Amino acid sequence: MKKLISLGLAALAIGSMSADELKVGSFNYYGPFPLSAPLMIDSVDVNGKKFVETSLDNAPAKISLKGMKSSLFNGSVAPGHSSQAVHMLSFNFENSAYATPELEVKGVENYTVYVDGKKIDGPKMTLRPATHNVVVRYLSNPSDNNGQLQVSLKADNNAGLTIREDGKRRFTLEDVLHGTAISNASISPDGKYLITSYATTRRGGKSVYTNKVTSLPDGKTVAERSEYIRWMPNGSRYYFERSSVDGKELVAVDAATGAEQVIVADMPEGMSYIVTPDEKSLILTSYQEGRKETGGVYEVIQPEDRQPGWRNRATLSIMDIATGVVRPLTFGNRNVYVNDISADSRKLLISSSQSRLERRPTTVTSIYCLDLNTMKADTIVKADGFIAGAKFSPDASKVVVSGTPESLDGIGKNVPEGRTPSMTDNQLYVIELASGKINPVTKNFHPSVDSFSWSAADGMIYIAAEDRDCKNLFRLNPNNGKFEKINLPEEVVNGFTVADAGRNLVWFGESASSPKSLYLLDTKTLRSSKLATPKENLLADVQLGKCEAWDFVNSRGDTICGRFYLPPDFDASKKYPMIVNYYGGCSPTSRNFESRYPHNAYAAQGYVVYVIEPSGATGFGQEFASRHVNTAGDGVAQDIIEGTKKFCQEHPYVNDKKIGCIGASYGGFMTQYLQTVTDIFAAAISHAGISDHTSYWGEGYWGYSYSEVSMANSYPWSHPDLFVKQSPLYNADKIHTPLLFVHGDADNNVPVGESIQMFTALKLLGRPTAFVAVADQDHHIVDYDKRIKWQDTIFAWFSRYLKDDPTWWEALYPTTPL
Repeated sequence: MKKLISLGLAALAIGSMSADELKVGSFNYYGPFPLSAPLMIDSVDVNGKKFVETSLDNAPAKISLKGMKSSLFNGSVAPGHSSQAVHMLSFNFENSAYATPELEVKGVENYTVYVDGKKIDGPKMTLRPATHNVVVRYLSNPSDNNGQLQVSLKADNNAGLTIREDGKRRFTLEDVLHGTAISNASISPDGKYLITSYATTRRGGKSVYTNKVTSLPDGKTVAERSEYIRWMPNGSRYYFERSSVDGKELVAVDAATGAEQVIVADMPEGMSYIVTPDEKSLILTSYQEGRKETGGVYEVIQPEDRQPGWRNRATLSIMDIATGVVRPLTFGNRNVYVNDISADSRKLLISSSQSRLERRPTTVTSIYCLDLNTMKADTIVKADGFIAGAKFSPDASKVVVSGTPESLDGIGKNVPEGRTPSMTDNQLYVIELASGKINPVTKNFHPSVDSFSWSAADGMIYIAAEDRDCKNLFRLNPNNGKFEKINLPEEVVNGFTVADAGRNLVWFGESASSPKSLYLLDTKTLRSSKLATPKENLLADVQLGKCEAWDFVNSRGDTICGRFYLPPDFDASKKYPMIVNYYGGCSPTSRNFESRYPHNAYAAQGYVVYVIEPSGATGFGQEFASRHVNTAGDGVAQDIIEGTKKFCQEHPYVNDKKIGCIGASYGGFMTQYLQTVTDIFAAAISHAGISDHTSYWGEGYWGYSYSEVSMANSYPWSHPDLFVKQSPLYNADKIHTPLLFVHGDADNNVPVGESIQMFTALKLLGRPTAFVAVADQDHHIVDYDKRIKWQDTIFAWFSRYLKDDPTWWEALYPTTPL
């Protein structure tokens, strides 16, 4: 049994009993807390029962020792007291595997046991791998003859029980699910105040949302509201909606004084809106309902018609705030959306889209500049299927358009001749409105643009972009086309906001080993100062293993990026099982601390975790990203296999016979495809993975449109080599790896049938497999309780095959006789 090193905190001495039995010899002691008998109004209560001394301690269902002072108790005799009193003894222990240990307490009577703050009934516990706190709360009387105090833990499987002495604990899924996180941040136009949106999730799944208004740079909170609030276009007033006797009213609040002003007394219902920069009008977006089918028999007009609300159309109108008069801005049967409003409130940048199924791309978008005074519209971009959105320059003389490398007749394309770029590799184009000249400003910029803002304060374009497996912040000088990377203390920028005046930029981000934090950036010095880390206290006692970058050169001569996580108690002389994670196309697996697959939580259970960014990922340049197109896993799989083998060769602490792999969506397809071409994995997990490119192409809501990305200009009837030969279903007989399928049964992106048909194939072939469906969940598992069991399912499958411990799996899914 391994004894952890004390770091000078209140420690616990341990006595070894066996490999799976712990005897606790010392505790953190809290007490005594004297009790006194109640005033005896009557001799019996309402139920005719007499008072007994043990009822003095009405033990609660939950307990917390935070803020309470303790002393170290090393004795073998339980502490007593001259009068009746409550005492609490606390210690921490860790189990490296799923366990059902029994806790035995001797030497005291009238005691209650709490594990992780919750009262337990009976000696047996069911525990996920984690660090746990145990509290023994007991009642003493002066007449008690306290005996030899003994507390021991026993486990009937190899649970890896150890006493935790250093005050630290392992990272778990609970650390991902719970606590406060930053969801958004927005700086006032004058740069003096900040709105920060927070989401706090409590144990049990209930979430509370708050918006704080703080002054910059001192961070003083001037307001805190539960309503959704946004900045007015000028100064530092924010606005929100509230109920009134007439319906809803729009209220503006001065952040400095708190003074309120009702802007609109009767807000239109069912519309979204934008306040114009002159604060005189609202641009309203309303939705007109399309024809409804009745009787349970209905026509599907085109593939997208299966999607709820597809027949509804968005249209625009403008409301004069002073008079309440509303007039229409657009009319027709196509969706129309607002992209931006010029600073003088005269020009509206709008986009309109329509279907064109006969050729790629099947949806095209046009962008118009509408003069709100004359109602004359100039066409900026006509029927381009590769553009995403647009924004004005500060003086509205130019427009920045975001889109793929194929946008605007491919002026920004930078791939070898005959190669199709990835439609998920996002580029920027600056268009001069007077001349129509287009400048593909990111043509030679390798990172893939995520978001951007053209600053009115300094004239720079600030860009958050996928940069390898990070998301970094850059700024572009539109006058000379030069990019500058801004050095930040985090690896992933989740969002940023730039003030119209001054030199303040606010951003929030995270890293592989640190949660989201909020920062203030001085755009002149480019220095960041931290404003807040909401989860800092929650994670203060968490011990994380190292995360290090690891790249390799593949057989084609390409440098493939990756990183790895080590267990927090890593010992290089040992052999560890390893889990390989990837997406396998489109976006890289970013260095987020909290994600669908929290890598630190896997490492905390004793795995080495290797994350690889194979060919086809964005953030490495257009040529690299284009390898996702028309390959259907070929090349990507080779990168993953080569990387895994080379990692094992260079890191002898990995047990190369115990390697697992996991991926979701296209990565779920990669999991299945990998098992048809290699046998290096001992266990595999496909979440919402594609097993047959043809059935996915025709059945998923976005199947055929996503195939415009991954199978550009290729179709099941024209390229069976891709749609059939590269589909795992048609190669199922080659799979021998234990393969788990997990899938939301309401998945509209990748229909659950993709897992069902592959599971069926493997069952008929007699191969080790399992299928776990998550009821009423779509492509992402978001329900609190289902998310926990979904994650436990993944942990248990890996434990079964990578640690040869089926205990957790059998507890979740007992064997059912056929």
